[in-house]
Amino acid sequence: MNIRIGYDLTFDVPAPTAMIVMLYVHPERAGDLIGRERIITDPETVIEDFTDPFGNRCGRLVAPAGTFRLRDEQIIRDSGELEPRDPSASQIPVQDLPADALQFLYASRYCEVDRFNDIAWKLFGNTQEGWPRVQAICDWVHANTKFDYACARPTMTSWELYNEHAGVCRDFTHLAITFCRCMNIPARYATGYLGDIGVPPDPNPMDFAAFMEVYLGSRWWPVDVRHNARRIGRVLMARGRDAVDVALTTSFGNTKLVGFKVITEEVREDDE
Repeated sequence: MNIRIGYDLTFDVPAPTAMIVMLYVHPERAGDLIGRERIITDPETVIEDFTDPFGNRCGRLVAPAGTFRLRDEQIIRDSGELEPRDPSASQIPVQDLPADALQFLYASRYCEVDRFNDIAWKLFGNTQEGWPRVQAICDWVHANTKFDYACARPTMTSWELYNEHAGVCRDFTHLAITFCRCMNIPARYATGYLGDIGVPPDPNPMDFAAFMEVYLGSRWWPVDVRHNARRIGRVLMARGRDAVDVALTTSFGNTKLVGFKVITEEVREDDE
């Protein structure tokens, strides 16, 4: 299967402003791209690439004053299969976890593990360890939280979502990550493209999608908390402790996003 992915972002920039952008496909998927990936800027601007501590490909630039645009469109190959899962995947004792997974047990900016420990153990302490426990967490978040764009805000934490019961995929993911970490399951935040492939079309404008990855049975597994289902055609862009680590753009100045478009669609043979 081939999937068309891309974005078109426009900013109002009052004065020249340094920016970090995380708009590339993750290096793990870069080999699936058909063609050369690059960020097109208007006006043309020099971008210096680097790799962050989580292995994400990033770019740094100085946006000139005025209207500034970032865009790209690519075709990526995908298996066309549902995301992997293994209901028998076991939970690894903390003392046996690989060292690089331990950081995904700690509290982070949006995932207040220390506030949830008692709540998490009361809700999930009697569930079966491993995949069934992760599924129980996803089921609870999905059943007790309403998806609502009107409730979205960039500062919402897992604690606020737990008390307000409404948010977007970013917030669903933060709460599930927090519960997993409380139960000693390493969980990390991830973001990427996810189109309406194999599911009824969503009437809302296309957006980037947040999900989590959990460490079970000696590997990481993608888990979609918002939809609570395996999906086809997810394309990873970046991962980290929470949304802080994978911001699409970070501006070191007073910029304003005034245009936002995301493309994720299957390319059928008659479209090529």
